[in-house]
Amino acid sequence: MNKIIEMHLATSWNTSQYALLDTGAEQKLERFGSYRLARPEPQAIWPIRGNALLWQSADARYSKQVEAAEEEEKAARWSKKTKMPDFWPVQWKDFTFAAKLSPFKHTGIFPEQAPQWEWMAQKLASGAEKRHVLNLFGYSGAATIIAARCGAKVTHVDASPLAIEWAKQNAELNKLAAAPVRWLVDDAVKFVRREARRGTRYDLIILDPPAFGRGPKGEVWKFETGLPILLEAIQSVLAPNPLGIFLTSYSVRYSSVALGNTLSGALPKSEKENYVFGELGVREESAGRILSSAIFARWDA
Repeated sequence: MNKIIEMHLATSWNTSQYALLDTGAEQKLERFGSYRLARPEPQAIWPIRGNALLWQSADARYSKQVEAAEEEEKAARWSKKTKMPDFWPVQWKDFTFAAKLSPFKHTGIFPEQAPQWEWMAQKLASGAEKRHVLNLFGYSGAATIIAARCGAKVTHVDASPLAIEWAKQNAELNKLAAAPVRWLVDDAVKFVRREARRGTRYDLIILDPPAFGRGPKGEVWKFETGLPILLEAIQSVLAPNPLGIFLTSYSVRYSSVALGNTLSGALPKSEKENYVFGELGVREESAGRILSSAIFARWDA
């Protein structure tokens, strides 16, 4: 068993489409397509290096002070300096994704995931039409879209109907509305267990579980208790010769080592198993500092 701690940087973005402009004072300033956004970033505890005019140029700003607002107040979290559309396009390579100002301070595009997308596309480079990909907690669907473009059959699962609609919109933007994708609103653990009973098998599995969430029928998801259960269930839906598993996580108090140990401990031991875990990050333009945005664990079969 080979375990390696790595930092994977998102270097494949055209900076006209995405750039981390500056960070500091627990904030980050980014360019998403045509717009500059300022958002809270708890890890950026260092001083701001960019000039004040750069930050003042933000088209929209997410206010940290109202993060605990009630549900009906969430729309007020973003203050807009510029009139902005409900959705706008952001391109990565030859893919187009719909960005928007969500109530949860993100845009539906997670730039640090680019290394995962590249790894997945490489895995599916040959014989993809015979491969079955499972995207759990699929949200706005970037991984689903990329796998479908490669030619794979994809099952996209999320507990939120709104997230499924967002992902379908991304499929349409990339002319993949007719691609072999199953869009399912479901609880991840219950779904995987049903798939095991049906005998469905997957060649590649992508997971991005939240720290806490609820399924469509009120099922409670807690990362620390749910992840080991889900990974154990996943063993029963892996194809005989799988390609691998990619697991990412945001906003949890665990290290990438803990994530890697949880993944490796849930799967059969083998001389050929290769586990890599670490962090996903982006390098800022202003001072060249790296902002770590997520932890990951990856198994290459």
